[in-house]
Amino acid sequence: MVRQDTIFAPATALGRSALSIIRISGPRSMDALIALTGDVPPPRQLSLRLLHDSQNGEVLDKAMVVAFPKPISSTGEDLVELHLHGGVAVLNAVCNCLSSMPELRIAHPGEFTRRAFLNDRIDLTSAEGIFDLIDAETNGQRRQAIAQATGNLELALKNWLDKLVSVTAKLEAFIDFPDEGLPKTIQRDIKNNLSSLIAEMKLALEDASRAERVRDGLQIAIVGLPNAGKSSLLNWLAKRDVAIVSSIPGTTRDILEVYLEIDGYAVTVADTAGLREAVDAIEAEGVRRTLARVKNADITLVLSDASEGDMGRAAVNHYLSQEATLALATKIDLVDAVSPPTPWIGLSTKTGFGTEVFIQILSSIIADCMERTGSITLTRARHVNGVRAAYDGLQRVLEAFDSSEPLEIVAEDLRLSTYALERILGVVDVENILDQIFAEFCIGK
Repeated sequence: MVRQDTIFAPATALGRSALSIIRISGPRSMDALIALTGDVPPPRQLSLRLLHDSQNGEVLDKAMVVAFPKPISSTGEDLVELHLHGGVAVLNAVCNCLSSMPELRIAHPGEFTRRAFLNDRIDLTSAEGIFDLIDAETNGQRRQAIAQATGNLELALKNWLDKLVSVTAKLEAFIDFPDEGLPKTIQRDIKNNLSSLIAEMKLALEDASRAERVRDGLQIAIVGLPNAGKSSLLNWLAKRDVAIVSSIPGTTRDILEVYLEIDGYAVTVADTAGLREAVDAIEAEGVRRTLARVKNADITLVLSDASEGDMGRAAVNHYLSQEATLALATKIDLVDAVSPPTPWIGLSTKTGFGTEVFIQILSSIIADCMERTGSITLTRARHVNGVRAAYDGLQRVLEAFDSSEPLEIVAEDLRLSTYALERILGVVDVENILDQIFAEFCIGK
């Protein structure tokens, strides 16, 4: 799909900096470059030029410019980049000059990437990977995003599609020539190929929650009785005073959240209200929210004041039944650092005792939550929905073979599975989701 208008936008963040970059894409890109510099330099080579206002000849900046003739450009169109000095006045002057040129307009959010998709430079999953890469704040998010942006998911899905097309072609041939029948050997090969595909899809679906955790961050809940040291632990993890620390029970009545990076992974740590029989409606609501947060947490840190001994630990022991929990005997300095019974870990945020062991174990639990068992990463709900639809369709195909269903029914389920995967890539029926996906991008991307 070719767009007739030409767009431009800053590709770098606004504000004072060493450099600012403006991108121009569309059929009038080279005309705009000539209007600014007087010529078009050799393709794909940075060249030093004076930029002039096309209306009055005023020098706007001394800049590096580069031209990318279509179709070998990131958008598939004629593309120009202007590498300016990073002053706000320089950027505004050049943008104002471009705005005055005929058939040039400021780009919409994500429009450069959208044009790359529409001109078959990237698929839809790669476009989503670019967005995630821009948003990445941790190494885990960066690694996952760059893999998707460079086509890992695209290649995996296309590999599945190739296998489905091969199976469908064999099946269609026997539908077209029914007198020949479907040889048992061919049927066995088809079933084996589909069983292998189903196994790969199942593994990808099982891994999807881990990929979403990397992208969105793990949820960690700190839970315990009042005065168990929950707020002190949150402040220690955050390395700043986030929560009010007090000896008065019930000080924390609502959930306090801190966004952190631990061993390259994003986590949100929540300090919750102390668990006890509430003395008023506000505290009761805090306890209710605590229980809801614990239920939905990926990891639960269960705290007990070490000085309260077995009685304190018994009061919160049932929370250790959560899938990923860590039991912490806090304020261990009050009992002369006497080791608590397994699985409790002695900890003092005041003296630092046990904090190194705590972080090592917590990092290991986080890594286990994030660890992937398959090679395909589904990072969005639409990826999961598409693969699940394909998976369900292939399951029906195997059942149809076993029950001797007509081959036409089998072929239809294969087509539906193929369609579901093509939709993830953006090959078919995606107009209704394009605006939603690309609207999330920044203007210059």
